[in-house]
Amino acid sequence: MTNFASRREAGRYVNLHDPTDHGLPDVWRWYRARKPVPWPRWIEDPPRPPPPRLDAGRIAATFIGHASWLVQLGGVAVLIDPVWSPRASPLDFAGPKRVRAPGQPLAALPGVELLLVSHNHYDHCDLATLRQVQARWAPPAVTSLGTGRLLARAGLRDPRECDWWDSVEVAGLRITYVPSQHFSARTAFDRNRALWGGFVIEAPDGGCVYFAGDSGWCPHFEEIGRRFPRIDLALLPIGAYAPRWFMRTQHMDPEEAVRAHLACGARASLAMHFGTFFRLTDEPIDEPAALLEAAKARHGVAAQAFRVPGFGETFLLD
Repeated sequence: MTNFASRREAGRYVNLHDPTDHGLPDVWRWYRARKPVPWPRWIEDPPRPPPPRLDAGRIAATFIGHASWLVQLGGVAVLIDPVWSPRASPLDFAGPKRVRAPGQPLAALPGVELLLVSHNHYDHCDLATLRQVQARWAPPAVTSLGTGRLLARAGLRDPRECDWWDSVEVAGLRITYVPSQHFSARTAFDRNRALWGGFVIEAPDGGCVYFAGDSGWCPHFEEIGRRFPRIDLALLPIGAYAPRWFMRTQHMDPEEAVRAHLACGARASLAMHFGTFFRLTDEPIDEPAALLEAAKARHGVAAQAFRVPGFGETFLLD
């Protein structure tokens, strides 16, 4: 059943709380003025053990990098926004480039029973990776309105498209597509033709994980917390926030991520959307994690309540 919670104007989706939308003139202004700080050419992260296969009753989240996760709950392995490619770009030779390898190789995953893709941006929806996922596991897929055709191009069969607040039962889990403050585009001509958002994943054993996708700060976090009052784990973005005049409505900074953690009432949160792709935005590579620690201290959030995971690390939650 569709709730028709999102809003379209002239065939394009719009944000409900801040309709500010930066078009090509603003993009050009940013690119002309940007002075991104240097990032390392490459980071060699320490190897991490491959994620174990868990039975029902436990929750695990393995951080692949940027916004890519393997989440296990209810005995089901869920792959979210998988990007294993060298660039988050339509081009092989240009665009935001990895400075570190994915935290786990695809072959190390214990299986994938469900695929979730939050929206159509290249750093969240990578067709080359999706083709590999389809070839290995052929999982059912859930995504946003207007994004299913991209997944079908990657060979995924009958992806389920959802509006905000739609819920579907797939692979033994209940998936609800929830709102965020963001936008969508694959080209200069399709801006906001597809929807954007996040996912709340619920298991029959009571486990609940919230993946926020991309979002600026907005009242959606409080509404999600009201509708899902027992979120065990939230996966929240902390990076890609500079410059603020351009990114404020699209990406939270660490201070706002802590506010989102408190607003949604998660028992624990893990950080994402940082430290992976050079020239995606302009902040220093280590700044998001440092600012998160300062923001937690200001808001009285315990150190272990909102962690920055290691790349390839598996976080276990009973």
